[in-house]
Amino acid sequence: MSAETKTVKTGGSFLIEDTAPEDVFTPEDFSEEAQLLGQTTREFIANEVEPLLDRLEAMEEGLLPSLLKKAGEIGLLATDVPEAYGGLNVEKSSTMLLVESLARGGSFNVGHGAHTGIGTLPIVYYGTQEQKDEWLPKLATGEAIGAYALTEQGSGSDALAAKTTAVLDGEEWVLNGEKMFITNAGFADLFIVFAKVNGEDFTAFIVPATAPGVSTGAEEHKMGIKGSSTRALVLQDARIPKSNLLGEQGKGHHIAFNILNVGRFKLGAGAVGGMKLALDTSVEYATQREQFGRPLTGFPLIQGKLADMTALTFASESALYRTAGLLDEAIARVDKSAEGADRKTIEAIGEHSIECSIIKVLASEVLDFCVDECVQIFGGYGFVSDYPAERLYRDARINRLYEGTNEINRMVIVGMLLKAAAKGSLPLFAAAKAVQADVLSVTGLGEVLSTEDYSDATDLVARAKKALLLVAGVAALKYGPKLEHEQEVLAWVADMVIETFAVESAVLRARKLQAAGKDTPMIRAIISVLMSRLSQQLLAKGTEALSHISEGDDLRMQLSGMKRFTKLAEPIDTATARRTIAKMLVTAGKYQVPA
Repeated sequence: MSAETKTVKTGGSFLIEDTAPEDVFTPEDFSEEAQLLGQTTREFIANEVEPLLDRLEAMEEGLLPSLLKKAGEIGLLATDVPEAYGGLNVEKSSTMLLVESLARGGSFNVGHGAHTGIGTLPIVYYGTQEQKDEWLPKLATGEAIGAYALTEQGSGSDALAAKTTAVLDGEEWVLNGEKMFITNAGFADLFIVFAKVNGEDFTAFIVPATAPGVSTGAEEHKMGIKGSSTRALVLQDARIPKSNLLGEQGKGHHIAFNILNVGRFKLGAGAVGGMKLALDTSVEYATQREQFGRPLTGFPLIQGKLADMTALTFASESALYRTAGLLDEAIARVDKSAEGADRKTIEAIGEHSIECSIIKVLASEVLDFCVDECVQIFGGYGFVSDYPAERLYRDARINRLYEGTNEINRMVIVGMLLKAAAKGSLPLFAAAKAVQADVLSVTGLGEVLSTEDYSDATDLVARAKKALLLVAGVAALKYGPKLEHEQEVLAWVADMVIETFAVESAVLRARKLQAAGKDTPMIRAIISVLMSRLSQQLLAKGTEALSHISEGDDLRMQLSGMKRFTKLAEPIDTATARRTIAKMLVTAGKYQVPA
């Protein structure tokens, strides 16, 4: 179905609207062009990066920028740059496949992501014609490497508390301040810097590394991603041309937050690639490693670990590409010939900031789960740096901090939902009110639905939405504007939203595969495991939240409704489901769904 005939989806609308399987983008929908881009990326990583991973980890001088330039020569830095400036300007879904395909590149991925995302996109979407002409062709080829300088020692999550200043002196801006934790700082040719004009107006600037007064500190010694460059950026009376102001004075927060939406989404794609790498690495080792006369894959508890990794990877992958499809649809609605089309494009992406934050939290935490299980499967060898599990474990941890901590992103998810509801663009309050009335009339689950067409899973997802709307509605009614101070409640609601979006995405994909004749016992088993998890997670989070919000008869009534909304219509034999998943996974020798 074309973007023109689909129902227009707004951010968070999945909570109150039904979605048809044919309306979601899935990995099975990639064009030949996208698949070729993914293949080219994987071949580049295998041939040019993987053989040098140890040298990258040792921070060999000049190695990472030289690899970025090589990637630029074959177009791997140009996917988000318009064709007019030497870019490829491919769809977001294709770009995410490229990012996912970088998984085996270790610290190279970090340099690539910082350059192609937050280091380049501010100019793509907010640059003047002159700024684009000067920088985008160089950024697309790797002739110039970009970096993004937002964080300061006293302003991490609270970006608008930045102390860096910018003062106009004739035809030049004079910048003073220090930025922290700047990726690519050791070799970047330009920095996107955020400073306050006259100490007040939060504004973005393009700062060349060669500008007078610009310097960097020493390399940070990090727990993971050791091969990436991370330094402080020091601005001491740094002078740049007046024309290097990016966007509008005082509107830097629009640039910072809109670009972070893309950064969060791309981080999710990289994390999905990491999940698959951890899973493949675990399968390979567990197949070869024998204990008590049989391979590790012959033991049910190891099978269970592999199965859970597979199920959560399937859900994360499904949610990622579903969101990629939403972004592509939003971008397609922008009139590219209209004035300000670039900014309208990034604003269209911003319509799905909720989903971008969901992907960031979901994927980074599932990746952490996967690499932890990978270490466990390797046993003692997983703790030794000679084996791959150790680096995967260290490198994964940064993802819960990057692009806004997961705690901040949980606040963003619920905050944006409430903001959309208050504006009337998302009728969330009406839906929540209806659910509260429904609690009084719910008497049971009704008839047991079929597993053959996933109607049981579809029904559970629908009831899961009622469960989270119940909690959100009760919280909003009690706290009103003060809800923002109840961070525990916001986090519980965010977790319910994330879990529901992930499982619904997996179910929609399974139904779409079934319609295409590609249903398998493995997919059915994955959905069974995810259903069990959704039921347990939502009941636990909802109970915690309601127990804090309500009391007495109100609480008892609400908890009764919560149990009915989240209850499985039929018990699920998750042990057998996990064995089914593991058996097919081991047969394939890698993550391969549908297998």
